[in-house]
Amino acid sequence: MYKNNYPHKRYRITLDFLKTHINTDEKILDLGVSNPFSEMMTENNYKVSNTHGEDIDVDFKTIKNSTADVVTAFEIFEHLIAPFNALREIKADKLIASVPLKLWFSNAYRNPNDKRDRHFHEFEDWQFDWLLEKSGWEIISSKKWTNPAKKIGLRPILRLFTPRYYIVYAKRKTEKKTWSEKRADKEETYSTEFENYNFKLK
Repeated sequence: MYKNNYPHKRYRITLDFLKTHINTDEKILDLGVSNPFSEMMTENNYKVSNTHGEDIDVDFKTIKNSTADVVTAFEIFEHLIAPFNALREIKADKLIASVPLKLWFSNAYRNPNDKRDRHFHEFEDWQFDWLLEKSGWEIISSKKWTNPAKKIGLRPILRLFTPRYYIVYAKRKTEKKTWSEKRADKEETYSTEFENYNFKLK
């Protein structure tokens, strides 16, 4: 997968972030096929399974059927047309996800020889936060870091201090049930909104 550009820094920071928030006794579903980082997680005693190369823009079967405690998505959501849908289908209560950030001085990444190796999204941090919040997640912790290039020029200089990657740890938000939903689940038989009113017969 990596010939001359193995991402030592990215993997080190990602693994440290994972270890900070996730215990090794928690089962992980890692979105995307098995890869060097999922193998690294296994080597560090995490219980990891992967999706199977399906298009998770439209095929949520593995996500829906997973019993994992945690879902990880490392540089996955930028490849999807609508990551909101996959995020809504996740059943786990914990999520760790990283994405490349938008660089104002560089075009979005695109491999002309591989339709799946291209970025439909390159987020600003607030955009990714908003996506997670809208899809039902509460961000607990986050981190950004740079990705310097060993080249000469203006853009490599800018990369020295411009954050390129963003990682978050989020938990599924608990949605408060409406009165109608409580009635349907037989948790409530009357509306509590009337408790503060005194009705008098005339």
